Amino acid sequence: MKHTLFLFLNMALLAGVIFIGWKQFAHPSYGEVLQGSGWTAKKFGDKYFLSIANRSELVAAVNDFVRAQKLTSGNITGIGAVNAVTLRFFDPQTKQYVDKSFNGQMEITNLSGNISTMDGKEYVHLHITLGDKNYQALAGHLLSADINGAGELFIEALPAARVERSYNPEIGLNFYDFAK
Repeated sequence: MKHTLFLFLNMALLAGVIFIGWKQFAHPSYGEVLQGSGWTAKKFGDKYFLSIANRSELVAAVNDFVRAQKLTSGNITGIGAVNAVTLRFFDPQTKQYVDKSFNGQMEITNLSGNISTMDGKEYVHLHITLGDKNYQALAGHLLSADINGAGELFIEALPAARVERSYNPEIGLNFYDFAK
């Protein structure tokens, strides 16, 4: 009988903890709401849901967010829509980027990138794949994009890590430098 009562009390305690925990996470007030220039976010520990405001420049908003949160390393993914974008393509022969702008409504089918530091400052590196109304894809290094509709990003920060970049003159790009 004692054993059954003990088991029942433990199960009741566990059910209460699960219910209270679920209620906390499911409640709309859970998570800290943040705001900045062209963005709003909701923070859950070291993870952020980031909304880029309509008609805002996406890269500037992400850079503002990363600076405001003092993020030194992390991962970025996202979706949304834009009506103007400038992509970059790195030419290894000239060691220069070639920029090209595109206009018209396009879906962000994938935005991916990372956060590191270079010369002690936050460094955001983004690539994007876009789809146009003819179901044709464009992709490249993202220089700028004007949100026209939604810009929904997920950022996972790695606060215990600090990954520094250094310029490699032989290749002409900034790379992770794990010696720093």
